[in-house]
Amino acid sequence: MTESIQFETAKIIDIDGVLALQELYLVANLSEEEKASGFVTTPFTVAQLTEVIHENNLFIAKDNNKVIAYIFAGSWDFFKQWPIFNYMSSLFPELTFLDFDITTTNSFQYGPICIHKDYRGKGLITPLFEFMRKHVVKKYPLALTFINKVNIPSTKAHTEKLKWTIIGDFQFNNNEYFILAYDMKKAVSSTI
Repeated sequence: MTESIQFETAKIIDIDGVLALQELYLVANLSEEEKASGFVTTPFTVAQLTEVIHENNLFIAKDNNKVIAYIFAGSWDFFKQWPIFNYMSSLFPELTFLDFDITTTNSFQYGPICIHKDYRGKGLITPLFEFMRKHVVKKYPLALTFINKVNIPSTKAHTEKLKWTIIGDFQFNNNEYFILAYDMKKAVSSTI
């Protein structure tokens, strides 16, 4: 990984860079072969990105001022505009993780995360996640997310590199998803 990578909380001027990266890896734009390397599912609009940026919940990595990765960390209130997030949060009473009482007020929806393919496998996910974690732990002690079961690279990166825990699964719109949880008080080790 190059020394020129910076981690930042996204600003309005970063929207074009985030949209360009999203476009490269949006599941709807990929062939079956390309999907095998990982993908993002939710296409965000300028208005939605603006809202997340105003909430200080979008974290980016830049190399020479170009956005090369992002992580969303939104409230359940923000994500309720998509039916899948409402469905997942309806499952919270059935889920257990450590000693947490899983609610929409003590947790946030982590993701999507997207890393440009030229930077994958180089350890970028760990410092980017840690940068996000240090900011978001002040608001939320618990991170939750879901990953499409066919998105094996994402599942492996989260469970093996970042040590997320799979706490359940569900089906939605003919897709199957894992539900994962992370204790935000726990720093991520940078050893890969």
